[in-house]
Amino acid sequence: MPRPATLPLIDWKAVFESGLDYTAWLAAAESAEQRDKLEAERRALTLDPTVAGFLAALPRPVQVVAIAEDWCGDVIRHAPVLQRMAEAGAHLRVRYISREQHPDVFVRFLTHGGEAIPKFIFLSDRFVECGTWGPMPESCRELIARGKACGDVAAARKKVAVRYEQDTTRREVVTELLRLVDIAVSPEP
Repeated sequence: MPRPATLPLIDWKAVFESGLDYTAWLAAAESAEQRDKLEAERRALTLDPTVAGFLAALPRPVQVVAIAEDWCGDVIRHAPVLQRMAEAGAHLRVRYISREQHPDVFVRFLTHGGEAIPKFIFLSDRFVECGTWGPMPESCRELIARGKACGDVAAARKKVAVRYEQDTTRREVVTELLRLVDIAVSPEP
């Protein structure tokens, strides 16, 4: 059996350092309307005190490379969650990049072969990739996959919209992101 191709290594530290922090990324938004939506989402979100406490007590840094662009509805919905989490813990650092800025990075994180954002890549304190998230919570990705399988993506998107409306606190997203933060700071397997 032939061996699969080996992809070139990514210098995650360089990719992270090339990204923008949230304030700079927001300032570079394509439209004031999208920037306002992002900020409204961020301001409206309150983290559970247990989550905030966990993030505040992280023992070492976790870096997140967020492939995100402000025109995308899922980015508007989920990037503010990641930002709120970063605000709760000094050791959770996020940098935003665009798809075009690092196409070699983005192509590794396609969703079922397609381009979808946001993608959040979690890195340890040594810039080792520990996990990825996106473009939406697992249950929603499953709905879309089922919609594709049965030929009715439109119905799947309606179900995703209902889930988004029901989860106003973004509990599912926070839970999934928190799990990846926990992996990135693991002291042992």
